[in-house]
Amino acid sequence: MKHRMRTLTASTVLALGLVSGQALAEELRFTVWTGSEAHLKMLNEIAESFKATHPDVTVRFETIPAADYTQKLTFQLAGGNPPDLGWMMEDAAPTFAAAGVLMDLGSTLRSAEGYDFADYSEPALGLWVDGEAVYGVPFSTSPFMIYFNKTLFDEAGLEDPLQLAAAGKWNMDTFQDVAKTIKEKTGKWGFEFKDGQGYDSRIMHALMPPIRAYGGDVWANGECGFDKPEAIAAVQQLHDMVFKDKSIVPPGEQGDYFSGSSAMTINQISRASKMPEAGFDWGIAPLPSGPAGESPVIGQAAIVVFERGVQKELAAEFVAHMTNKENVAKMAQFFPPARKSVLDSEAFTSANSLIPAEQMAYVSDAIAKGKVLPSHEKSPQILAAMAPKVDALWKADANVEQALADVCAAIEPLL
Repeated sequence: MKHRMRTLTASTVLALGLVSGQALAEELRFTVWTGSEAHLKMLNEIAESFKATHPDVTVRFETIPAADYTQKLTFQLAGGNPPDLGWMMEDAAPTFAAAGVLMDLGSTLRSAEGYDFADYSEPALGLWVDGEAVYGVPFSTSPFMIYFNKTLFDEAGLEDPLQLAAAGKWNMDTFQDVAKTIKEKTGKWGFEFKDGQGYDSRIMHALMPPIRAYGGDVWANGECGFDKPEAIAAVQQLHDMVFKDKSIVPPGEQGDYFSGSSAMTINQISRASKMPEAGFDWGIAPLPSGPAGESPVIGQAAIVVFERGVQKELAAEFVAHMTNKENVAKMAQFFPPARKSVLDSEAFTSANSLIPAEQMAYVSDAIAKGKVLPSHEKSPQILAAMAPKVDALWKADANVEQALADVCAAIEPLL
């Protein structure tokens, strides 16, 4: 994003229709993609604490489902009804920053009393900072972890992923083997993709962990990586698990790890908020390693203020409040922080009462070693171009190598 964050072409202005929206004088509109009661309760508590210095300000959190979030946010901007601030996913960051729709928060954050901007991990800020300008503050630098149903592993007579990881045996081959065994012995799915998606949405969440475990990537330096041997081997293994082993929930069927229908899924620690209703013993473990060794994958999200929001200065002050040390420590129970003082503290490993400290230590380790999901200024166009080619991949008789070559042919002009 170097030297491109403030570029706003005339065509972009026309496309986004950046016109000031309407809002109540002392209400901030804040878009998020969570509907979790536990998350919203915490967010509203932080908003309530803002009243200590801004007694007349209220914050209204508006939930937009994750699958629709970026598109609907774009529609709000185009319709002249921008929120004041909101969450932003890592893959959308370059697109919105290059369009000039994000406010520079740098001066507000650096001048906020006791804020300590230097406490933020410099690598974690990479997507959001250009020189002195700060276009977003990461609130979640969250690695993807394996959630497992220990009850099903016990029923199948298998060591669970946490035990396998501790013994140095948790790798892609073992992952395939235990998923297949669980399907054969219990009749339940061995694995499902994030939130039961991965074929039409969450494509990157499905493909990136195995591709990186094999030592590949999807694109880098303007070159497509889907057609490289590492990516082909990784995706072929997934394809075999879906159609030969029949251990991964296939296209057209819906699994639900949280209700006990799948033994494993991949997600971030924010989903631990759903586990009290699960009804089975469970745990989290690192992603399985591959030929490239351990390759944690990190999803990142930041809080941004929209340049044409009605109350952007007030919104920036709320960002400074929401991301101070105290509130970052509070959010750490669900969202792994980018503040070094919080991440390195014992308070972080004990922040989530649902996840034992020894399992949270794997989260800290993954943050230290992992790479953020890929992003690109043209991410929306790239994902749209990929979609029909990826659809062709998820058929029983698909030629995986050819399908991935077709993905590259579709996206390379955009890279």
